[in-house]
Amino acid sequence: MSRTDGQSPSEPFRMYVRVISESLRPQEIDARLGIRADRSYTRGTRKRPQSRPYGHTGWQRHVPAPGPGARPEDLERIVLGWGDAFARALGALSDSGDADVSLVMVQSIHDLDDGMAKGIALGAPLIAWLATARADLDIDQYVFHACDDPAAP
Repeated sequence: MSRTDGQSPSEPFRMYVRVISESLRPQEIDARLGIRADRSYTRGTRKRPQSRPYGHTGWQRHVPAPGPGARPEDLERIVLGWGDAFARALGALSDSGDADVSLVMVQSIHDLDDGMAKGIALGAPLIAWLATARADLDIDQYVFHACDDPAAP
């Protein structure tokens, strides 16, 4: 599967809206939200031939990074730019019981001394947008660090 969000996996922060449903197909989610997914998959399909089938449908809208090294506050402005109508559509979908909605933030730390890669602050406007969207906040953090070999002199 190729990335369609224009972001490198090595960016310190990535963000996307995720919708999970056990009953809807991606096209139905597109119709209810009034926008097509950047990435989606259907219940019963597989990521790879050897993988187990998905037990749910997944739908994602990616937040495009405005530039290299984007921080959460940079990505936050883009989500807010999607508008209240999109947040209300997500909220209606969530309230229907047909799907669960999340804002997923992925943080990758490659340099433990880089202060810009640490810390997450979300503003009140984004928290209000999430409340309207009835969205959970899912933060995944990955630290890529070569540990010193304790056996080395």
